[in-house]
Amino acid sequence: MTNRFARAAAAGAALAVSAAALSACTTGPQTTPDDVITIFAPQGADGKLNDNAFTKVLEEKFDVDLQFETTTYDGAGAAEKRQVSLASGDYPDAYMLVPWVDQFTNQELVKLGEQGVLLPLDDLIGEDTPNITAAFEKEPEFKEMATSSDGTIWGLPQWNDCFHCAYPAKLWMNSAWLETLGLEQPTTPEELRAVLQAFKTQDPNGNGKADEIPLSGEVGASILPYLMNPFVYTAAPSAKGATPASLGAVDGEVVLQPTRDEWRAGISYVTSLYKDGLIDDGAFTQNGEALNAKGNSADGVIIGSAAVMHPGFVRPTNEDGRYTQYDAVPPLTGPNGSGTFRPGPPGAGGATFVITNRSSEAKQQKLMQIVDFMVSYEGHMQGEFGVEGVNWSKPEAGDVALDETLEPLFKTLRPAEGEGVNNSWGAIAQFFSDAEFRERQVYSTELYEPAGYERRLFEATKLYEGHESDEAFPYWDVTVTGDAAKELGTIQTNVESFIVRASAEFVTGVRDIESDEAWAEFQKNLTDLGADRYVEIYQEAWEDSK
Repeated sequence: MTNRFARAAAAGAALAVSAAALSACTTGPQTTPDDVITIFAPQGADGKLNDNAFTKVLEEKFDVDLQFETTTYDGAGAAEKRQVSLASGDYPDAYMLVPWVDQFTNQELVKLGEQGVLLPLDDLIGEDTPNITAAFEKEPEFKEMATSSDGTIWGLPQWNDCFHCAYPAKLWMNSAWLETLGLEQPTTPEELRAVLQAFKTQDPNGNGKADEIPLSGEVGASILPYLMNPFVYTAAPSAKGATPASLGAVDGEVVLQPTRDEWRAGISYVTSLYKDGLIDDGAFTQNGEALNAKGNSADGVIIGSAAVMHPGFVRPTNEDGRYTQYDAVPPLTGPNGSGTFRPGPPGAGGATFVITNRSSEAKQQKLMQIVDFMVSYEGHMQGEFGVEGVNWSKPEAGDVALDETLEPLFKTLRPAEGEGVNNSWGAIAQFFSDAEFRERQVYSTELYEPAGYERRLFEATKLYEGHESDEAFPYWDVTVTGDAAKELGTIQTNVESFIVRASAEFVTGVRDIESDEAWAEFQKNLTDLGADRYVEIYQEAWEDSK
């Protein structure tokens, strides 16, 4: 066994230990009184959920005391704390999570449901939850997403039909630097190389220092999909292997993309950029906060481009105007055309809201009433946005919706500093946000003003729309059931996690992508982790779904 494969095997062993720890949770824990509901949830730095204005609305409306066990919005830390919470046996009545931080995967739902830790919601959804029922009817795929591979609704995901989120693999480039150097936006991988080389060597920020970072990124938003898609279809990896991101579809056959020569060519290209110092050393290790620190460096503008969903790594408060400098670069055209990645329906299979076996029947009813309220327009506005007249208001004459063909529905407000904080749950509110709701929101028509940020994203995303790759494997339409689903959980986690790690090792030189021996070892690692069975399971399920 090689050292590299030993690391992959160790990761799999760690997952097995975690699963074993969860198996200890099958006995029902002690519960609190029916009027006290405990909830595990991420909490932002700007407020406390226990004192939140929306928490007080819910407590008064439903005659209940909500008490929170909190974690952060950092994915790694949140995942660890959630696992500890479950394994302790002293877990809360419910979990309310954020999709892009650490929501429950389908495999986790099925396992925890079988263990009795999670309670099925099927019989709790009906006449007593009119808003959830209406949402299921309006968007049938929402109900499909909520239904786990064993046919049970163990929890609810968020439905967030976010146009700019649907195309996460974007590249934001400093247009001011392009203008300074007399360059155009790149259209091919080699043109991108030339631009990045110019950013590195020609002092576009004009400070006389070689401090420019040509291309950066962060672990929560892999740089690989944007850079690799010109060579081979590459989806964005998900936390804990929650989606089969490494799979593609070629001539009706499911293919593990990292087994293809085209994938090797793509990684070789990215590796060459890294080797030439054109990719930030931290692109595969730093979190969003670290990227933001570079984007807002007090020493001036140092980032030339970043492969992330949106340019939030630069704050509008910088006095040098850098907030307005970054524009989206359309998909590059390479040997595989100009395809891009789009992750299917607006949301991910799994769940952000679950009820545990700690919850009594009375609590279960209260929790479902609370979530049903959050799905309503009134609950959605208060839950995600805050207090009317402070954090949001109804539209006024002359206001323009994001989709200018629609009638405006509401607009957010910018309270004075120190006001209007801790008024909403934001991303943990378990809302139903369809395209009409989002696109009827009012935004400024000034794209480079903070108030026009969402419109800026909306317009930028149109550059990617219509470039969806023909090789995309529609895993969102494929359901694996029965014994295959149980088998898949471990295989998918191990294979997908290993590919993320090995990809970074190839790019950074830990593995040699140009070495046939190293390439053969990588393929053997995949085989040993069950890659062949992984593809077989999805091939059979895909055929059954047609």
